[in-house]
Amino acid sequence: MQWTVLVAALLVATVSADTDVAHQQQAINRLLYKVTSHIKSSFTDLKEAAETWNPRDHTDKSSDGGAAIKHLMDELDDHRLLEQHHWFSLFNDRQREEALLLVDVLLHSTDLEAFKNNAAYFREHTNEGEFVYALYVAVTHSDLTPHVVLPPLYEVTPHLFTNSEVIDQAYAAKMTQTPGNFKMEFTGSKKNREQRGAYFGEDVGLNSHHVHWHMDFPFWWNGAKIDRKGELFFWAHHQLTARYDAERLSNFLPAVDELYWDRPIKDGFAPHTTYKYGGEFPARPDNKEFEDVDGVARIRDLKELESRIRDAVAHGYIINADGTKTDINNEHGIDILGDIIESSTYSTNAAYYGALHNQAHRVLGAQSDPKHKFNMPPGVMEHFETATRDPAFFRLHKYMDGIFKEHKDNLPPYTEEDLLYSNVKITGVDVTELSTFFEDFEFDLSNALDTTENVNEVSVKTHISRLNHKPFSLNIHAHAEHDDKVTVRVYISAKHDENHIALDIDESRWGAILLDTFWTEVHAGDNEIKRKSSESSVAIPDRVSFPQLIHDADEAVANGAELPHKESRSCGHPQRLLLPKGKEQGMDFWLDIIITSGDDAVQDDLTVNAHGSTHGYCGIHGEKYPDKRPMGFPFDRPIPDLRVFKVQNQHGQVVKIFHH
Repeated sequence: MQWTVLVAALLVATVSADTDVAHQQQAINRLLYKVTSHIKSSFTDLKEAAETWNPRDHTDKSSDGGAAIKHLMDELDDHRLLEQHHWFSLFNDRQREEALLLVDVLLHSTDLEAFKNNAAYFREHTNEGEFVYALYVAVTHSDLTPHVVLPPLYEVTPHLFTNSEVIDQAYAAKMTQTPGNFKMEFTGSKKNREQRGAYFGEDVGLNSHHVHWHMDFPFWWNGAKIDRKGELFFWAHHQLTARYDAERLSNFLPAVDELYWDRPIKDGFAPHTTYKYGGEFPARPDNKEFEDVDGVARIRDLKELESRIRDAVAHGYIINADGTKTDINNEHGIDILGDIIESSTYSTNAAYYGALHNQAHRVLGAQSDPKHKFNMPPGVMEHFETATRDPAFFRLHKYMDGIFKEHKDNLPPYTEEDLLYSNVKITGVDVTELSTFFEDFEFDLSNALDTTENVNEVSVKTHISRLNHKPFSLNIHAHAEHDDKVTVRVYISAKHDENHIALDIDESRWGAILLDTFWTEVHAGDNEIKRKSSESSVAIPDRVSFPQLIHDADEAVANGAELPHKESRSCGHPQRLLLPKGKEQGMDFWLDIIITSGDDAVQDDLTVNAHGSTHGYCGIHGEKYPDKRPMGFPFDRPIPDLRVFKVQNQHGQVVKIFHH
């Protein structure tokens, strides 16, 4: 889709105040179109709102009586807000406070007109990064916009996802009026062995999943209670780390080592990315010793927070702010621990346990300029969009993961009674070929370039190599004693370590990767439970591109038609990365399937309603997590005796993943 054609379509289409999804989608598209430029004059209603709408005059359309509007407008009138054309980081306390004021304004809007007009007004009067973050979070959580599809962030703010060399080529293409599609390489060189896994950490789909997970489950959230939020923090990041380890093993590398505050950061990182405004992302040299970061944290403070958390794990309880104790040596303790480690607003004693995860991100991101001598902007670790690009992200989360594992290892192993579902016996599993390959993926860069009146738009895109897999399917043969609803969980885990030494189940279990969890029905007798990889509950397909969203919404509005695409969540592991890369000669993985009672389901209709289909890592938006069992069951606890684990409703077999 050529942007020159799309711009023409954008110019002639008009936005209605109607509440149908097409008009909503069109309005959000236009609010995010070239956010560093002014709203186009042809977007008449948005342009008019930006110039004439006074939020103070419309506090009657705010469910908080206009408190958020008054606060934000006071900050704006007193010139206390971050200027435009400046970098934004959610980890910066003041910048986050400003962005959340706008989130409050939008989430308290009582109708779509107020939502849209408030957004248009503040788009022109607040920092662009703060605006984009606030709009994405508000659309994600607002009851007014449940069917709006958010554009991929890598096409709204391409600078955060694209190498600076490619951005430079895009600028040159526009100035010379020469359309271009430029090859983007991964960072580093073949001399850097960490480069072998760059296709995973630098995958724009993975980057998108990570930032949207933190938009779905913000650490600052103080709205409606989010079910098992702390456990989801553990689980989503544990799975990212397990998947990264599987990719490393696929590339003849050992599992990633954890981070140590008193040892050098062995591997440096050069991001090769630049801010739209604010210069290059800082690079970090090899063997960098940790230093205190002025205004953020001292290393000894982080060690002290870690010590307090590990003490809580060892004692089996946390100390609440009022001095009482809460037992965590149970299946719900992981939820409490996750809230403390992140830390989120759900932490029961943030003053004592701190915010180890968030502070660690800031400290690691600022190691290039810890004393602020050179006025450098934040590092990649200080943005959820860019954090996974740095291999140190996975070292940091392996360190956090180790604390979670200490807690889980303190819990008693599952008994045969915990594991056995006597109604079902798995008699075999058929698996189609498991194979991966690299392919080119392209995305649009037009939003990286400003609108210039005397320079026409040209098509500028980039393409990058990415991992994908051949579609595969499972056919589970199971005999049931009687009709029932069942829960099916599917995992894979590496059979060998980097030295090709076989791992026993208690060594490999912590690296188990969840491929799918789903609910179905079995009938008395023999059953075949068939499941396609495309149906996985942990993954999402490729996002609809921003140019396509614009085209579809404008066409639907012009024709009074419905949008051709369905609403979809932005949070979800990329479907393409469901399988690890594997090896050319084949790489052995354990495929483990366990079927338990359908009573594990929280919602009654899970056999017929997938509830957005990405609940594995992202839950069900606005509802309880669908699986009553602990996340990671049954591999989340020690397995000292394989004989207890091998119940009739569990099946394990070795499969090979080939890379072509």
